[in-house]
Amino acid sequence: MDDKFRPASMFFFPRVSVSPYFEGTQAAGAKAYSVYNHYFHPHYYRDPLEEYWAHINDVVMTDVTGERQIRIKGSDAFAFTDYLITRDLKKIEVSQCKYLCLCDNDGCIINDPIVARIEENEFWISISDSDALLWVKGVAHQSKWSVEIDELDVAPLQIQGPKSLPLMVSVFGSELDDLPYYHTKSTTLADMEMIITRTGFTGEKGFEIYLQNSRRDGMKLWNTMLEAGRPFDLLPTGSALPRRLEAGIRNFRQDITHDDNPYEVGLGFAVDLEKESDFIGKRALEQVKQVGIKRKLVGIEFGEEPMQGTNEEWWPVLENSEPIGKVTTAAYSPRLDKNIGFAMVPIEKTSIGTKLVILQRGVESNAIVVEQPFGKNLNKQRA
Repeated sequence: MDDKFRPASMFFFPRVSVSPYFEGTQAAGAKAYSVYNHYFHPHYYRDPLEEYWAHINDVVMTDVTGERQIRIKGSDAFAFTDYLITRDLKKIEVSQCKYLCLCDNDGCIINDPIVARIEENEFWISISDSDALLWVKGVAHQSKWSVEIDELDVAPLQIQGPKSLPLMVSVFGSELDDLPYYHTKSTTLADMEMIITRTGFTGEKGFEIYLQNSRRDGMKLWNTMLEAGRPFDLLPTGSALPRRLEAGIRNFRQDITHDDNPYEVGLGFAVDLEKESDFIGKRALEQVKQVGIKRKLVGIEFGEEPMQGTNEEWWPVLENSEPIGKVTTAAYSPRLDKNIGFAMVPIEKTSIGTKLVILQRGVESNAIVVEQPFGKNLNKQRA
């Protein structure tokens, strides 16, 4: 760890919310929290290496309440949501969801959420770390759409790993056997209402349980899953950063910022420029697609010794001792036995095999541009 980042205590206070599962995370021994979308987010409970292997070999449960839920409904809900998003909403059926972008008029990313179509004219936007609710309400007000927009009392709980399917089937029944990736299922359990999705943030097989009435039922669901998971070696964990990196999954506000467009950060697949209807940022993104980009987020391997933890801040990418880019996320991958990361660099530095110099905690280190996702057979699922 860089000397300027010394261990410090987390102070709990009402300005940052505790989740409906907070009592459970404390009982499970959460040792560190970060803040995600105005919620305290459990960062790890035990040795992060043990949590990493639990993601890969067993099954884990992660409190992701910070994935706050914006609901859009009303007579103009379809047209309005289609105008907000970079995907073609006509291709998203009821009980289906898609990963996509919300962009501003310049084509820069406001958020990279998952949008679920709950009913014909009801959509849930599961947002990443930004105040996207304010953006959505502002767009609706400015354009006078006939829609209702609110934030739901819904708290997602991730169940991820190779044993996630047998665990979920043991609790919710065999119907989940056939739930496709990026699809949803509404269900109840012991008077708890929820929507289950075949999604996640780990690159492993898994589900997310979107618990409704979460302030009332949060601990009931947490304890239910904890008890049901015992035969499957279920562990409450943080988000296992190295596994996210291996899968090539970006993190908003870290790997993606409001200054980036989808093509710069490898999210061009989430943009449907061919859709007939207009969307915010469409003209700007058409121009970007035509002219090309000047920089790009690439995968890198770097250093000789396994790094400890992750980068506490963006690290400079250097050329002739001057910064030309930044390392956005970095960590040691136990399975690859390499330090890996993402770096935003000029387009002429993006070819596979390009050598780079990064300033790793104040010390110059050699890096090389590599393919993503990192390593053979370490692929992520995406719609």
